[in-house]
Amino acid sequence: MNMSSAPLKEGIDFYYNESGYMVLTEHYHLTKGYCCGNGCLHCPFNFDAVPEPKRSQLLSQKNESRKNSDTEERK
Repeated sequence: MNMSSAPLKEGIDFYYNESGYMVLTEHYHLTKGYCCGNGCLHCPFNFDAVPEPKRSQLLSQKNESRKNSDTEERK
């Protein structure tokens, strides 16, 4: 799928957060096929193209978020 020719679909490719910003989904990023280096919230590529030290910070935040959600699911 060529991302530039297909219109984005709300709820599939993106959603609006509580501040009104458009947030691209994991589906969108997987369809695109690579990390853009911007540190996107739903990056499925472990922030491969994000320069250090930002990449390490983002990975740490992502891992902490996963730990917290795992703890909540066990309750």
